[in-house]
Amino acid sequence: MGSRHDVGIGPSSSRTFMNAQFNPETIREDFAIFSTNPELIYLDSAATSQTPKQVTDSILNYYENFNANVHRTIYSIGNKATQAFESAREKVAKFIHAEKSKSVIFTKSATEAINLAAAAWGRKHLSAGDEILITEMEHHSNIVPWQLTAEVTGADLKYIPITEDGELEKWENHISDKTKIVAVTHQSNVFGTVNPIKEIVEKAHSVGAVVLVDAAQSVPHSQVDVQDLGCDFFAFSGHKMLGPTGVGVLFGKPELLEEMDPFLGGGEMIKTVNMETSTWNDIPHKFEAGTPNIAQAIGLGTAVDYLNNMGMENVHAHEQDLLQYAVDILSNISGITLYGNPQNRGGVVSFNVEDIHPHDVAQFLDNDGIAVRAGHHCAQPIMKRLGVSATCRASVYLYNTKNEIDRLASSLEKIKSVFA
Repeated sequence: MGSRHDVGIGPSSSRTFMNAQFNPETIREDFAIFSTNPELIYLDSAATSQTPKQVTDSILNYYENFNANVHRTIYSIGNKATQAFESAREKVAKFIHAEKSKSVIFTKSATEAINLAAAAWGRKHLSAGDEILITEMEHHSNIVPWQLTAEVTGADLKYIPITEDGELEKWENHISDKTKIVAVTHQSNVFGTVNPIKEIVEKAHSVGAVVLVDAAQSVPHSQVDVQDLGCDFFAFSGHKMLGPTGVGVLFGKPELLEEMDPFLGGGEMIKTVNMETSTWNDIPHKFEAGTPNIAQAIGLGTAVDYLNNMGMENVHAHEQDLLQYAVDILSNISGITLYGNPQNRGGVVSFNVEDIHPHDVAQFLDNDGIAVRAGHHCAQPIMKRLGVSATCRASVYLYNTKNEIDRLASSLEKIKSVFA
């Protein structure tokens, strides 16, 4: 793995002509961090994206003008807070093409969203002899919750291996009558692989299994439609899609959410409480115990507005252009190994420089004002499959430019000369 460098453009990533108004240099003016740090080249959006002033302004507006709890007040600023919070839910639902906003549960992250599903659905529906199917390319957040659930329920945890190109290997052969849930990443955070979710869902449903999709890496970068995909659960984070930290989303089909037990207990998620028993609130509130992440959800709603204004087809086309450019340039630098060659790929490039530890590479790049990720990327099974302890990873977003890719390549050439 790592010997091929061409980028496959799959059906969902076909080229489109970008809107003339989509200009990354103009877009960068919305991000204060690039004014404060004009030399910064930020190539780590797969971990956390930068936040435009429209989002930070909306959060500040909440705190300065109608800071109050939601769903529990009859005074005006409380009603305004509730309206803004629920408006954000509506925006998110429309963004992912959910049929009903009550299918959208606010969490603090994609990690919590997956844990919610694993605990509230998994521990109720799984037992000894059942199989949980994940893949070798999962982020730890879509591995560990299922390990814990398997331990509690007695279910068997199975995985789909990956190929030399960083794609799923004969995934159809791993879904059987014993499979009760398939938990799979939509887009790999290491290879950028975009998995065939719709086909996986159809196969899983044919044996009566449900499907959870970890969409943390796909929702920020391409148009998604949960109704078209047909998935049962769909998890993602706000901080990877121009929103604030501390907010994530779990989409679930209403009929599944209705029959699931609560994940956490306390205020908001109850209908009645006495000293012996309690009854639960309607969805989505049944899964949002306590004071929710109000400001963060409002900020996420504004991030959705921002992305809608940019046009997700334009965001995706821009990233595909940068991805192809980056792979072409980096593959022509001797001593650099690029990992993965999926046919359908998002804007992520993982690489190593010969005989130089990734952490050293990242440190030297930082000296040139270039921020990339170095480490195992919370995907240690992938690193084991690659036979490395870590890689560097450059990931692009709507505010990146080809000039920044050129500077990355130039800095890598300089690093090689220093270590020669």
